[in-house]
Amino acid sequence: MPKARSNSSKNSPKTEALYPQKLAALDQSLLNLAEQRVEQLRRWALESKADSKSAGTPPPIWEQLATASEATNELAIDSRLPKALAKELLRSMVGVTYYAASSQTQIAYLGPLYSYSYLAAVKHFSESASLEPVSSIAAVFEAILRNQATFGVVPIENSTDGRIVDTLTMFAKHPVKICGEVMLPIHHCLLSRTPRQDIREVYSKPQALSQCRYWLSQNLPEARIVEISSTTRAAQVAAEKAGAAAIASREAGTHYGLNIVADCIEDNPNNSTRFAVLSNPDFDDQLVDRKVPLRTGKDKTSVMFQIPHQSGALADAMQIFSKAKLNMTWIESFPIPGNASEYLFFIELEGHQADKSVAAALAALSKKTLRLELLGSYPRATIST
Repeated sequence: MPKARSNSSKNSPKTEALYPQKLAALDQSLLNLAEQRVEQLRRWALESKADSKSAGTPPPIWEQLATASEATNELAIDSRLPKALAKELLRSMVGVTYYAASSQTQIAYLGPLYSYSYLAAVKHFSESASLEPVSSIAAVFEAILRNQATFGVVPIENSTDGRIVDTLTMFAKHPVKICGEVMLPIHHCLLSRTPRQDIREVYSKPQALSQCRYWLSQNLPEARIVEISSTTRAAQVAAEKAGAAAIASREAGTHYGLNIVADCIEDNPNNSTRFAVLSNPDFDDQLVDRKVPLRTGKDKTSVMFQIPHQSGALADAMQIFSKAKLNMTWIESFPIPGNASEYLFFIELEGHQADKSVAAALAALSKKTLRLELLGSYPRATIST
């Protein structure tokens, strides 16, 4: 009777010794490709130096990330590299090579490290970016206006709590430009070094506590709720204080060595926050320097305006967009700082300011408003877990 062939044959020591060498060679090839990408970006920047503002600057990173994302569509169906991981690999490559090829671009965000604004900034600009935490939403705007940062990232709307008042207040005072948006799923974790039954205090920022209100009432009804300046600061307190827990991101918990007592404790399972990517208002000179994203066909335009305080004024303004068959995706009214009886309106609509229908509608709107600020056009973001 013939012997069955064994499927557990082992490689010889000589064969096994080749694997580290092969992997090292592949790693070197990846580094060589990265160097080639840096060189191509530098050449691209030099060829575009006719525009003095963008001389020596590669194309905006969001355009490169969009192109890289499209490249994953060419993956074979049976590829051993899952599409999600391929996108992550290319995002990292694009980020590293972009910042290696250009002068450091400062990006201000509402800190501290591992805040949700930080995670949004990483999602949009990559982890390789020069990210600078600041202490408030107002400080992000100020960094942009003082040219201390080229871009900024601020929350503008949450799916549970609605508009972010501090952000709209700053737009009313300083209408900087919006050049992008980020949709970030917000999954809160209860983090602590203390077992759940021994938790006596829960720390977090007011918005995070609000988004987990029902879960807390059902699972930690006796715990004292303590508001604090940020979710990251809450994680730090939980790491230092016995009996304390924090509501924060998983990343913040990892950073401070906390256990995940419970995850996804947000009351709304579809909880998400939309972030605006800001740029200096001087950067939109006829779209020449491309700090304003070019038209993609899947764009959004943000506008802020003030109308006369009289009957029918808002309806007349809205009719402009209805007649132009432009879909409004968001509208908010907001008291003008220092004048509670007068309001500013923030609207977002589908389309790019370069579209004829959008341009015509904005021209018509300007005739009916006391103040009109075109905040920007940019690609519509999609939410991904």
